[in-house]
Amino acid sequence: MSKKQPTYTTEFKRKIVELRESGKSMAAIQREYGMSKATISNWEKQHKTSGSFKAADNLSEEEKELRSLRKENKKLRMEVDILKQAALILGRNGE
Repeated sequence: MSKKQPTYTTEFKRKIVELRESGKSMAAIQREYGMSKATISNWEKQHKTSGSFKAADNLSEEEKELRSLRKENKKLRMEVDILKQAALILGRNGE
């Protein structure tokens, strides 16, 4: 059975970051809230970078461009498939 990841609210994440900024130790927060060091560090980094805890807000410019290009590529592939199907249909009607 897999362990389900807990879901934290933005307010909770902000509270944890504020505790760290006020000088509370990482170990104390880990003990008190039962969280991993990596989770707390990620929240601190996200808050420092963009002020947001949403993954999309914390992407680098390269990651944003890559995401955009992949989306465009997917759209173009669908358009090509539609044109291929249309060509096949039109080809059959012309016989």
